[in-house]
Amino acid sequence: MKVRTIHPVAKRLGEMLDSERHRAFVGRQPELTGFDEAIAGRSAHRVLLVHGPGGIGKTTLLLEMRTRASAAGRTVALLDGREVDASPEGFENAVGTELLPGAVLIVDGYEQLAPIDSWLREKFIPTLPAEVVVVLAGRDAPAAAWRVDTGWRHIVATYPLDPFDTAESDRMLALAGVAEHDRHRLRELARGHPLALALLADVARTGVVPENLAAVPALVSALLESLLRDIPTPAHAMGLATCAKAWLTTEDLLREVVGADATEVWTWLAQRPFIVSGPRGLTPHDLARDVLDAEFERRSPERYEALHRVIHDRTVAALRSASGLDRQMQAQHLMYLHRRAPFTAATQTLRAHGSTALVPARSKEHADVLSMIERFEGSVSAGLAAEWLAEQPDGLSVVRNEDGVHGFAFQIFHPTGSAVEQRDPVCRAVLDHVAAAGPTRPGERVSIARFLAGRHEHQRDPYAVLAGPVSSLVEWVTRPFAWSFVTLIDTEYWEPVFDYLGFGRLIEAEVDGQRHVGFGVDWRRMPVNAWLELMNEREHSGGTGPPPASLLRPPPLDRISFGAAVRAALADLRRPDRLRTNPLTSSSLADGPASLRATIETAIEGLRDEPKGGTLTAVLQRTFVRGAPTQEAAAEMLGLPFSTYRRHLVKAIEQLTDLLWAVEIGEVRLPAPSEH
Repeated sequence: MKVRTIHPVAKRLGEMLDSERHRAFVGRQPELTGFDEAIAGRSAHRVLLVHGPGGIGKTTLLLEMRTRASAAGRTVALLDGREVDASPEGFENAVGTELLPGAVLIVDGYEQLAPIDSWLREKFIPTLPAEVVVVLAGRDAPAAAWRVDTGWRHIVATYPLDPFDTAESDRMLALAGVAEHDRHRLRELARGHPLALALLADVARTGVVPENLAAVPALVSALLESLLRDIPTPAHAMGLATCAKAWLTTEDLLREVVGADATEVWTWLAQRPFIVSGPRGLTPHDLARDVLDAEFERRSPERYEALHRVIHDRTVAALRSASGLDRQMQAQHLMYLHRRAPFTAATQTLRAHGSTALVPARSKEHADVLSMIERFEGSVSAGLAAEWLAEQPDGLSVVRNEDGVHGFAFQIFHPTGSAVEQRDPVCRAVLDHVAAAGPTRPGERVSIARFLAGRHEHQRDPYAVLAGPVSSLVEWVTRPFAWSFVTLIDTEYWEPVFDYLGFGRLIEAEVDGQRHVGFGVDWRRMPVNAWLELMNEREHSGGTGPPPASLLRPPPLDRISFGAAVRAALADLRRPDRLRTNPLTSSSLADGPASLRATIETAIEGLRDEPKGGTLTAVLQRTFVRGAPTQEAAAEMLGLPFSTYRRHLVKAIEQLTDLLWAVEIGEVRLPAPSEH
């Protein structure tokens, strides 16, 4: 994640927004006075700790501080704790570059970074230049160490945010355009809560003043329903729906959803009182998100499903193109779109407890992982895991916090060529099933999510529930496999998950007296893209069970049958009625005769990159694409002796078949077929 740096001389839309926010800013004079004195060097305070409940105005205050610091010539780095992994590495990556003297570091959502509070206090902040001012704002009161340590006590200023008093509430309502005769009632209803005041002001401008209020969730729900009546255009409505559906809403995403209106909609969204504008995008308050999500789905289910598809497809594309930590973050975003799925509830509160980044394991963490396996599954399983770690250490991913590994997932990729395949009853059962039900072909691989656990609750531990799906999604969506399996012990918890995913319960094996169950899928029969579409549909329908038969392809061809099908397809390339019966039309190469012809012609063109490829492409094109009446005529048109032509033709068909086979098993991806 990159930190946005604000330069006071830049003339940008963001400055216009800050100017408007500054004009409408109300209250918080003690906090602003303390901040102004800190950045001016008139006080010893260098760390300002701001805290208060959700909706009390922390983010609004921080944006005002940013504006003041920028106007004073300071460089400002603004972080949102919800977008920063709660680990030392995650925080340092978020800051990105060294903070120079005179910089101001502002962190919103600091409660999300509570697990590294001591590290920030003891290691990170003490290394900053003395002129740097740090503002940490969160829902929770600061840890006692900030206040009682004799060193920090003189450098830190703590500011608990209280509700507005009568004068501040009245001024906020007046600046929001609320008529004077309505303000008293709204002040009574909001009781000084800034978010409630902002929402009530938006409602009051429509001429509606609520008579009474229930608990805060009911209040926000009622207000948001009223706000939806005052959306300027359908484009703004879709922008609001996008903000509710996506984990982060960017202007690029809005441009795909609403087209040329994206900038206007972005600006309008950023001004909504229930939406936070962070360095990487817009995020609504959690309650606002839930209400909006339910409301838009109820009002326009078809359009909302189409919106879900747009966000889903962008996330999948980002996952496939990402690398490193960005890849697992995109997998988490994809999981977020399935927040009704059986595996999501367990992970919702994890970020408040520390890092949720699934990262490659370090060798020194292997002992911790093996200890967990032995504790939950016995010494035999731990011994097998140790052997697998020696063979494929890169398959282990962990979620780590300051006190060690909290959860892990270990993926094994076959064939391995290792004798452990036969010694491990679970892997042996998987490979025996594959051999019987759908043998792998040369070059194809099988993935097995073999070990999974969290520190406290084994396979239903929230960290295991996070690590398992994230590690598997990354592998399934970004790498080609013939089969994928997930093997587990706790089937009571996980069976509903795999029923939702459409994976079959395919194998059982016993290790050290414990029964392991394997859930799996043959990707050659249920391609990953088709499976992603099924998941997209199930997020709306709540469907479960095996994939519909209409989504399944016939059993895959072996190498010999595949070669025969290629030769038949070449002979029938200009006969769509005959191509329709070719088995390649239901392979990974195509989904019908037209796409099969386009794929073959693209592959023929792709042979130009091979040695003497120009000649091979010309022979195939003259023989099959722009077919001559006879092979003799083709040889004559190419200016080749017939014997030379025949030799080139055999070689060309052989190389074309090899290329198409590599595409079939996922080793090669052809460019999009050209129009013919």
